[in-house]
Amino acid sequence: MTQRQLKLGLVPTGVGGPGQTNRWRNPEIPIDASVSIDWYIDLVRQAEAAKFDLVFIVDSQFITPDSPPHYLNRLEPLTLLSALAVATSHIGLVGTLTTSYNAPFNLARRLASLDLISKGRAGWNVVTSGDAGTAGNYSRDEHFDYDTRYGRAFEYLDVVRGLWRSYEDDAIVGDRASGVFLDKSKLHALDHKGEHFQVVGPLNIQRSPQGEPVIFQAGDSDQGRDLGASVADAIFTHAKTLAQGRAFYADLKARAAARGRNPDELIILPGFTITVGDTDDDAQEIEREQRRLDQSFDQALAEFGRAFGWHDFRQYNLDAPFPAEALAYAASSFFTQAQRITQLAQERGLTLRQTVEHARDQFTSPFVGSAKTIAREITRWFECRALDGINVYVGHPDQFRRFTSEVVPLLQASGVFRRDYEYTTLRENLGLPIPRNVRARAAREEPRARAIAG
Repeated sequence: MTQRQLKLGLVPTGVGGPGQTNRWRNPEIPIDASVSIDWYIDLVRQAEAAKFDLVFIVDSQFITPDSPPHYLNRLEPLTLLSALAVATSHIGLVGTLTTSYNAPFNLARRLASLDLISKGRAGWNVVTSGDAGTAGNYSRDEHFDYDTRYGRAFEYLDVVRGLWRSYEDDAIVGDRASGVFLDKSKLHALDHKGEHFQVVGPLNIQRSPQGEPVIFQAGDSDQGRDLGASVADAIFTHAKTLAQGRAFYADLKARAAARGRNPDELIILPGFTITVGDTDDDAQEIEREQRRLDQSFDQALAEFGRAFGWHDFRQYNLDAPFPAEALAYAASSFFTQAQRITQLAQERGLTLRQTVEHARDQFTSPFVGSAKTIAREITRWFECRALDGINVYVGHPDQFRRFTSEVVPLLQASGVFRRDYEYTTLRENLGLPIPRNVRARAAREEPRARAIAG
C-alpha cells in the first residue's frame, strides 16, 4: 500500500433517512429526490469533483407506513448505480444487496455487470437483512434466524467469489486470424455443493479491470464482525466517540490478522452526519435546529420499533420502565442493536420515553463545528486509528456543499486527503490490491502436481 490517506464516501438518503422524518420539507430537496436520477447524478458529480472515493447506496426491502420517507420510495441500488456509472468516471459505486433474498449466481452476474459498465468501480455492501418482515415479500413465513443468516452469508460469499473467478484474465482470446474466441482451458466451472447452495457455474461474464467488486460489510454482532474480518475489504460502521471508534477499529483489525489477513487491507469507514458553521457555536446551533425540525418525538417513537422487528411501542406508557420483554420481537431483526438498547435501559433504569430520547442521540455527530475544527477533528480520529475514512451522510444540501468546499480543501492542504484521483478503479483508489484469481493458479498447479506424483 502507498502512504495511508483518508477515504471519503457519500451516503445519499434523499428525502430523509432514519431520524429525518421531516427533511423532505426543506425546499432545496426535491419531493422526488429519492427516485430522481437527475438528483443523484448532480449530487454524485459534486462528490466526484471533491475526489470522494465512493457513493454508498443503502437499501432494505420491507417498509411500514412509519418507515423514513427515503425508505418508502427509493430506487433499487444496482439499477441506480448502473445509471450513475455512465454519468461519472472515477467515483466508486457501492450498493447494498442481501444474501438472504438473492440467488448467488444472479447477484454475482449483476454486480460483475456493474463492474464492467463502470470499468472497475463496483462495490457490494453485504447484508443479511435485518428487517424480518422482508420474508413475507419472498414467499417465506419466517425470516432466517441469526445463525442461519450468517451461515448462509459465509457460504454465499464463497460462491460469489468463486463465480467471479470463472474466467482467467486472458481467457477471451478474440483472435480473428485463428478463429479462436475462447481459450477453454482458462474457463473454470464452480461445481459448488454446500449446506445452503448448489451452483454449477461458470459465470458468463469476464473479470473487470479491478478483478472483482470490492466487498463492504456492515454487521456489528459477533457473527457480523467475524464475517467482515474474514471476507470484507471495507467495513461500514458507526461510532459516537473517539474511544468507541478506536475500540471497533482495533477489534476488526485484530480479527482480520487472526485470520491470516493483512489488517491494512481492511478499511474501516464509519458513517457520520457533518455540520459546518461559521464558528463552532454557529454549527452547534445549526445542528440543534435541524434536529428539531427533522423529527418530532412522536415520529421518533413510531420509528423506534424498527430494530425490534417494527414492534409498535406506542401501545406502552411512555413514563413506565422500558418494556424489556419487547426484545423478543427482535430475535430475527436487528437483534444486536435492540439488545444494546434494552440493556442500557435496564442498567440505567430508563423509562420508555427516556430510552427513545437516548436512541435519538445516536444521530448526533462528533463532527460539528467550523470547517477548521471539523478538519482537525477528522484528522485526529484518522491519526488515532479510529477510522480509515468517513462515509458522509448527506442531509441538508447546503451542509454537503459546505463540507466539500470548506472542509475538504483543508484536508487536502494538510496531506490527509487526495487532491486528485491516482487510479480509475475503486479498489486501487482505496489502496487495495487486485485479488489474484486463485482458481486459475490452482488449475495450473494441479497438472504439475499430478506429473510430479506420477
